Amino acid sequence: MRLAVIGAGSWGTTVAALGARNAEHVTLWARRPELAEAIGASGENPDYLPGRALGAVAATAHLDEALDGADVVALAVPSHGFRSVLEAAAPFVPDGAVLLSLAKGLEQGSLKRMTEVAAEILPGHTAGHIGVLTGPNIAGEVAAGMPTASVVAMGDPVAAEAVQRLFMTDTFRVYTNPDVVGCEVAGVVKNVVALAAGIAQGLGVGDNARAALITRGLAELTRFGLALGGNPLSFLGLAGIGDIVVTCTSPNSRNRSVGEALGRGRLLADVLGEMTMVAEGVRSTAAVLDRAAAAGVEMPIAEQVQAVLDGVRTPEAAVSSLMMREAKSELDGLSFRGTPPNPRGLVG
Repeated sequence: MRLAVIGAGSWGTTVAALGARNAEHVTLWARRPELAEAIGASGENPDYLPGRALGAVAATAHLDEALDGADVVALAVPSHGFRSVLEAAAPFVPDGAVLLSLAKGLEQGSLKRMTEVAAEILPGHTAGHIGVLTGPNIAGEVAAGMPTASVVAMGDPVAAEAVQRLFMTDTFRVYTNPDVVGCEVAGVVKNVVALAAGIAQGLGVGDNARAALITRGLAELTRFGLALGGNPLSFLGLAGIGDIVVTCTSPNSRNRSVGEALGRGRLLADVLGEMTMVAEGVRSTAAVLDRAAAAGVEMPIAEQVQAVLDGVRTPEAAVSSLMMREAKSELDGLSFRGTPPNPRGLVG
């Protein structure tokens, strides 16, 4: 198979290197020509993944070159630039190619998931060939060959299994799941919860508080995902619990790190000004709340995160607001009656 990865950040570069283990040919598109040239000259990405050999990966700054003959197109572009990059790439995307979103955010304004944006831009593309790769995948650890697992969510099982074979290695285990909505929603909301977990860490409120917050954050994620049509079992899998655990606890998580800085009293603008990569939760929290409101879903943790991001509430006040909410049942909004059969790939 021929793989094209669009976006040469740390995760896009890592996915290109993974694909090079099994693919016939891999191209990596970088927005900046000088970065593409540096990757080609050194065999590594000096800006985002220095010191890691990428293998047989051809880098280019030209979308037509990157996409020529591609069987699988992995879109490793942040949500705020996803539409513009895919619109530019659309004329060169092969008709039968599988599209795989690596982004974990909602589009501001439209409130659409990235697979919804892709379907809108490529209306003639086979719906079952548009999906996501998601899970507990910190780029640096994957690139270093540390063992982990991921899930490819796609409607067409044959296409999903082809992607599974493409990325499966002795250290990167890939499962399939037909639930695109649930897996994609989980990838978005876990970043919001990670901001909250980081704020709690920065405040030093203790391990009990962080554990409770992560657990209730998973409940919010699940309520939201169910309202949008996700399978509840997906939230118990790699896209849900798996990703939320690593993003909320790893010091290498950008969203958690931003939250921790806010919890310690730093200003958001100063924190973001020091970053070279995107913390998707900062941009996605407001969009998540807007889409949740339209679906009639209550998300109190996300609301407090947005208040802190907006600077209208201190981290201390946000924690107090959550603790003083009206008493209720733990299972409110989490009825799983009518749960569909277990999707393939969630066990074993």
